[in-house]
Amino acid sequence: MKRNRVLVTGIGLVSPHGGDLNQVFDDIYQGKSAVHMVRSGTPEYGSNVLLANTKFDPTGIISKPHLLFMDRVSQMAVIAARQALEHAGLLSGDTDLSSTGVYTGCALGGAQTIEESYQRYYVKKTRSGRPTTVPLIMPNAAAGHISMRHKLRGPSQNYSIACSSSTTAIGEAFRAIRDGYQERIVTGGTEAMLNDGSIACWEALTVLAKEHPEGAHASCRPFAKDRTGLVLGEGAAMLILESEELVVARDAQPLAEIVGYGSSSDAHNLTQPSADGQVRAMRIALNDAKLDSTAIGYINAHATGTGAGDKVEIEAIKLLFADHARRIAVSSTKSMHGHLLGAAGALEFAITVMALKKRQIPPTAHLTQPDPECDLDCVPCVGRPSPELDYALCNSFAFGGSNAVLIARHV
Repeated sequence: MKRNRVLVTGIGLVSPHGGDLNQVFDDIYQGKSAVHMVRSGTPEYGSNVLLANTKFDPTGIISKPHLLFMDRVSQMAVIAARQALEHAGLLSGDTDLSSTGVYTGCALGGAQTIEESYQRYYVKKTRSGRPTTVPLIMPNAAAGHISMRHKLRGPSQNYSIACSSSTTAIGEAFRAIRDGYQERIVTGGTEAMLNDGSIACWEALTVLAKEHPEGAHASCRPFAKDRTGLVLGEGAAMLILESEELVVARDAQPLAEIVGYGSSSDAHNLTQPSADGQVRAMRIALNDAKLDSTAIGYINAHATGTGAGDKVEIEAIKLLFADHARRIAVSSTKSMHGHLLGAAGALEFAITVMALKKRQIPPTAHLTQPDPECDLDCVPCVGRPSPELDYALCNSFAFGGSNAVLIARHV
């Protein structure tokens, strides 16, 4: 069966670092953090928590009547998708988008609306809820809004697989185009879980970072000896994937090519990662790409800054790549934009695509004292040029033991 080449032709972002793609990458390449200390909840009943929140203004993009049917999570997705379509040159001219599909990843859905609904019921003590509540909280609402807004009549679907959600969405979109089922797909992820109820649940897990003596901005420290946990973030990242035939026909300039995708289940523990499962997902992606492991020059790691997770991922990389592991640059950009949960993989893959395009490897910020057990080249503090970078791998590993891995190539 013919395998179509799959090219990335556009990226749109609503991220903790902003929405300008090149500026976001430049800030991350320079090691700039978007993490702040934020008061969550009410002044008398809440907590100070480290967050990488996102500022955006839907005015002029989404009308007030449409906003009534959009939770924050869908608003960010719609804005990012529009930016991606514009970046790909698909909103000008007479390009027919009717057969385009939408594949999104979102772990929870309308968290803000869910919290407001419970407050209405338990605090205001009324059963009179908003009639739009159900469509607001559907995890697939963002995909639906993107489809409706641009009259995209291809498949519209959402993957909800915790922190692997958007990586899985991109991987399945890649497969659909590669194997001839689709020619163009808007794909990525969105997440808006920084409401106080959700944050309180994350606090109960005892995995959130503590403020570092250098300040809030330096508190997310993957691979560091003094790491204390993860920082929650929010945002949306959308990519346009197209078959080579479509790209050539409209003389578009691709950003990168997706060449491999792998997924696996740890079948081990609901919250604890397994090196074996991660190895299998990365190996499947390499086999899918028909690549030798020595071709990989950069890994955008899932590493969140937790004690166990970072070490297990390093172990998995060593197990799979053997001697070559020490020649691969491995960085965690979560050190600057936090963990976007269901949208994490999409943002990190967008950053990986830009790393390939610019041939610049982003750093792991704040890595002043590496953990001796995380002893690979984790690109401490400062990004670096990589003029011969051809292939990069992007990891996403989720609660539930679901692993998803993407490999992209410089074009």
